[in-house]
Amino acid sequence: MIRHVGLPSILFASLACGLAGCGGAGPYGFAANYASTSDEDSASKGAREYDPVMAAREPVALRKSKSALFGVVTSRSPGPGGAAYLTVGVRKLETRNLCSNANDESTCRVTVSDREFGVVHVLTALRGDDDLGEHSVGVGSLVRAVGVFGEDVDPSDGAPVMRAGFTRHWPRNAYVTRASADLMRQ
Repeated sequence: MIRHVGLPSILFASLACGLAGCGGAGPYGFAANYASTSDEDSASKGAREYDPVMAAREPVALRKSKSALFGVVTSRSPGPGGAAYLTVGVRKLETRNLCSNANDESTCRVTVSDREFGVVHVLTALRGDDDLGEHSVGVGSLVRAVGVFGEDVDPSDGAPVMRAGFTRHWPRNAYVTRASADLMRQ
C-alpha cells in the first residue's frame, strides 16, 4: 500500500527531528569526526593552519594570508571597541573525536592535543551567549579562530595578535583533550 504524506506531515517530522537533535552535530560538534559549520567553512576558505615555527621563521608570509587555529583560552580581557582580547594556547585538532560510546555520536566530543605548541592573542567580537552567560567564552574554553595577523605583538609576552573575523567556541566540558583517551574511545 502506498501512503501519501502531505506537506504538513513532512514539516512536522522535520520540526520534531530538529528539536530532538536528529542528524547533526549540534552547536558543539558532537560527532565522531570534527563537524565544521557552514560559516566556519566560508570563513576558513583559503586560510592556512597556524604554525608557530613557520610564523617565527616567516612573519611577513604569515601576515599576507588568513590563518586559522584551535586554542584553549588561558585569559580573557576587554579589547578595543568592545572586542574580547583572548590569550590562547594553540592546540592541534585530532583526526577523530573521542566518544564515550562508539554507537552514540552524542557522546563524542571535539578532541584537541594535550599540550599547547604556542601562544597567540586573539582579538574578536563576541555576541550573545559567546560573550555573556553560563556558556560564554572564558578561561578553559576551546576556540576556533580565523583571521589575520598584523605586525602588532602582545606587549607582555611578545606573542602575535590575530584579528579574528570568525570565532567558534566550546565551553569547558564540551570538548576533550587527547588525555581523555583512557576514558573514551575513537
